Amino acid sequence: MTTDEIKETVAGKRIYLQTPLGGEFPLHYQTNGTVDGSGEAIGLGRMMRPTDSGRWWVEANQLCQQWQTWYDGKQQCFVLERRSETMLYWKRDDGLEGEARIGD
Repeated sequence: MTTDEIKETVAGKRIYLQTPLGGEFPLHYQTNGTVDGSGEAIGLGRMMRPTDSGRWWVEANQLCQQWQTWYDGKQQCFVLERRSETMLYWKRDDGLEGEARIGD
């Protein structure tokens, strides 16, 4: 996806990452560049802080984000590919990949 397509797809939306054990992990990409996440529904609190916020931006046709505490606050960037009107494929810069559902 291009920079403009990524911004149009995620800004102001919730993106639900599909997890390997089932369920979805919601991330809210606010129009002001803030991203909020909650892993409470999938039991994330056992491994790390259950909620966090950070910032997001688009750079070189990739969605980038940086959390306050998740992933030790390291920047991560993703290539996105639209699979359907409501589904995305993503591949993170470390090679991890998966699918996500576009919400409201």
